[in-house]
Amino acid sequence: MPLVSVIMPVYNGEEYLAAAIESILAQTFSDFELIVVDDGSQDRSPQIIREYSKRDGRIRFFQLERNQGPSAARNRGIAAAGGDFVTNMDSDDICLPERLQKQVDFLLTAPDIGAVGTHAKVVDADLQLIYHKTPPRHHAHLMLCQFIEDYTFVGTSVMFRRPLLQAIGGYDESMGYHTGTDMDMILRLMGRTRFANIAEGLYLYRIHRQPTAQEKSYRERHAQIIRKRRLERLWGEAPDASLVRFNRLYRGHKFSWNERRVAKRDLRRLIDSMLAKNWVEPTDIPLMIADMNSRLEQTSPRIWQQFCHWRRHHFGRRP
Repeated sequence: MPLVSVIMPVYNGEEYLAAAIESILAQTFSDFELIVVDDGSQDRSPQIIREYSKRDGRIRFFQLERNQGPSAARNRGIAAAGGDFVTNMDSDDICLPERLQKQVDFLLTAPDIGAVGTHAKVVDADLQLIYHKTPPRHHAHLMLCQFIEDYTFVGTSVMFRRPLLQAIGGYDESMGYHTGTDMDMILRLMGRTRFANIAEGLYLYRIHRQPTAQEKSYRERHAQIIRKRRLERLWGEAPDASLVRFNRLYRGHKFSWNERRVAKRDLRRLIDSMLAKNWVEPTDIPLMIADMNSRLEQTSPRIWQQFCHWRRHHFGRRP
């Protein structure tokens, strides 16, 4: 059996499919299988996949009779996977040559980490850089970010230990085409393992156009749904006021002194609750508190931020 299973769902992806497959075949790490699941394509995608599978025995091709959505296609791939590690690849993206090797090396040397992603370069249709995606590296920062920010992983870059995916039943197919399926996967893995990101842009995430205002609103609504689910799982409730404060923290809004005090209480409750549920370790707490204080400082009036900077510079401590 190969060490790594790469799962690529495809739906009408003929334009960029060959380049995506080639980027996997060009990996410096070679002990993998590429499981390509065609999700009822109406274009030439199935023919392209068959041609590649004839050339390289590491490529396995599965075809769904009708379009069922990316979660169903990924789950079909997970069911067929034989690798110890499982990762995804979108059919219009590109992996840089060392991506798989660096993720495998990371997981082999960090047995407590069950899922590791990478940084990514967001590119246009012609692979010209638009911006960098640089989610946090350390589990402590990632866990706090889960409740505040929209995305803490480049979802398709994450490599998982296969038993973890099997334990939670793979992707939630009831979410259909929602953009939050990767976020939901991480939610259901919380408490089962630790997470990390490799701080290198090893994945090219292609976008073909800027999202419309309606699409942005749709994505934000579903991101908010996932954040609410996370908070309910952690606290047993998801107060609207707390969710609003977390969103304002993420957006960089300024707080009044009273708002800052209440936000600090919420953040401290997050940290204490995660420690009580063993989602984080005691050694994570100093990093999480430093992250909390940094975020709160950014909500303060500019003059207070300048004072905090001066105080740290002269005394080496936070207020």
